[in-house]
Amino acid sequence: MKEIDFKEIIERSKKIRESYHQLERQHHGSEWTVEEDVLAFLTDAALVGRHTMSQQKRWPANNTDIELEHKLGECIWWLTVLADRMNINIKEATDKFLTKTEKLLK
Repeated sequence: MKEIDFKEIIERSKKIRESYHQLERQHHGSEWTVEEDVLAFLTDAALVGRHTMSQQKRWPANNTDIELEHKLGECIWWLTVLADRMNINIKEATDKFLTKTEKLLK
């Protein structure tokens, strides 16, 4: 599997989100709001928790590893999309977080 960088993640995420926007317009007459996107992200984040519990043998579920991998990737996608929709540069936000946290932990 090839390495992908943040720029590629952002570009691909935006294209996928636009495809979903087209489906939303087709099925509902309008695109999801930022708030609806956040709720969808939170649902997927909760599923990361549930699949983690299953992976750790604390909750019975099927296909845990496959679903956990999918939901982790989907959460990164959601965060990328949400940052874009709220005019936040996800690369800068991540770098600022990492730098600040590294300094705090030295």
